[in-house]
Amino acid sequence: MSEVKLTAQTRTEFGKGAARRIRRDAKVPGVLYGHGSDPIHLTLPGHDLLLALRTPNVLISLDIDGKTNELAIPKSVQRDPIKGFLEHVDLLLVKRGEKVTVEIPVHTEGELAAGGNLLEHVLNALPVEAEATHIPEAVTVSVEGLEAGASVLAKDITLPSGVTLAVEEDAVVLQVLAAQAEEAPEGESAGEEAAEA
Repeated sequence: MSEVKLTAQTRTEFGKGAARRIRRDAKVPGVLYGHGSDPIHLTLPGHDLLLALRTPNVLISLDIDGKTNELAIPKSVQRDPIKGFLEHVDLLLVKRGEKVTVEIPVHTEGELAAGGNLLEHVLNALPVEAEATHIPEAVTVSVEGLEAGASVLAKDITLPSGVTLAVEEDAVVLQVLAAQAEEAPEGESAGEEAAEA
């Protein structure tokens, strides 16, 4: 996992007016907290932060006021519901070698068995515990040939070395459902046979 370096400044102004001024300057207000330390209120570069957040659970190396360097992962991101720009970000302070619990996206590959089956993502993201500097970007699960009624449990997913589940092993992650449209033709054919008799 790569680190993204961002330069941040501490901020002393708070409230909606201050946040609007920060955003007008193409920056994003944020808070860095964790490890029992006092929260640090920051101003972050908007465009660079937006690019960094494209990677789930990105590891951010913060240069704060040119004095301190801290590692953090995004904990909460608030976006404008209409325009989508970043309004605020909460960052969790982490240390190298420390284990953190995060959710990683579940990707699928392969084709389901023939017959119009549907794949349901019961969990879109898998809760795992991993070292802060080695968080996987995603896990990929093969659904090749799975038939209706089949399911993939958390324990069935191969995780990278050093990563452990942070959810029950028997939690259903994916399941294959039979397509509902198939039932209608069967019912019609049964009705036709009854009419013929």
